[in-house]
Amino acid sequence: MPDIADLEIFARVVTAGSMSAAGREMALSPAVVSKRIRRLEDRLGTRLLQRTTRQIALTEAGQGFYERIVAILASIEEAEAFVSRRSALARGTLKVSAPTSFGRMHIAPYLGEFLEANPDLGVNLVLSDDFVDVVGEGYDLAIRIAELADSSLVVRRLAPAHRVLCASPDYLEAHGTPKSIEDLSDHICLAAAHQDPWRLEGPGGPVAVRASGPVQTNSSEVVRELTLAGVGIALRSTWDIGPDLSAGRLKIVLPEYRASRHVGVYAVYPSRRFLAAKVRVFIDYLANLYGPQPYWDQGLDAVLTKRIAAA
Repeated sequence: MPDIADLEIFARVVTAGSMSAAGREMALSPAVVSKRIRRLEDRLGTRLLQRTTRQIALTEAGQGFYERIVAILASIEEAEAFVSRRSALARGTLKVSAPTSFGRMHIAPYLGEFLEANPDLGVNLVLSDDFVDVVGEGYDLAIRIAELADSSLVVRRLAPAHRVLCASPDYLEAHGTPKSIEDLSDHICLAAAHQDPWRLEGPGGPVAVRASGPVQTNSSEVVRELTLAGVGIALRSTWDIGPDLSAGRLKIVLPEYRASRHVGVYAVYPSRRFLAAKVRVFIDYLANLYGPQPYWDQGLDAVLTKRIAAA
């Protein structure tokens, strides 16, 4: 089967009237144009053009061939334009993976507004605390809350993710407030299985703390409820407990310690080069919704906000 590019060159030579003119239009040298025409003729086993020093003329076979490939090239151009128009519109179904709590609290409540602005788009939101295989499982994108230094996927940071040690006033009244990182060994520390140990940064540098307690769970939401119930101390994100801190239901302990400042809320997706409009508009929507100072931190008092920002 002839190369499409060779067909395009042949058609351009015919319409331009010479190989040198066609070469100028296509940014090719006359020698390259001539070589590609010869290759096409060799593949077809017939001469398409009669060449003279000043002009070219179509052979009978060349005339018939030209009339047919013009229609083929027009069809290809129309097909490409059709795909380009579709890729420029946000339509179809967007398959998104997100952490369970974050998706429930900070994606689901805003889907109605997003879908109203994009009426030709549907969303399949899959909530899981596992890192899904974005490409292998057919996701358009995944929301991840992590430190993503290296990734085979394309990554866009949507918001910071501040994580602080916290406990309820009832727990602190009953068990005392820890004064140093070493004091945590005398307290009940709550963590989901995938969050143990706690990797913290403090005045003395990085430190790892084993989160040992009487409850084992794979659910971050269970840890949050246990913390609110006064069972122990937990390392929680402000996107999860911001309202509880503002209302005094939880208090920060050991504020000089925090999780890595490089942890953030990220959108990850397979390719930047062929980014579908449905993916782009959703990522842009979330980036504008959250931003560098996300709404879940804005309800905190000034002193608390300063402590979190310093983390």
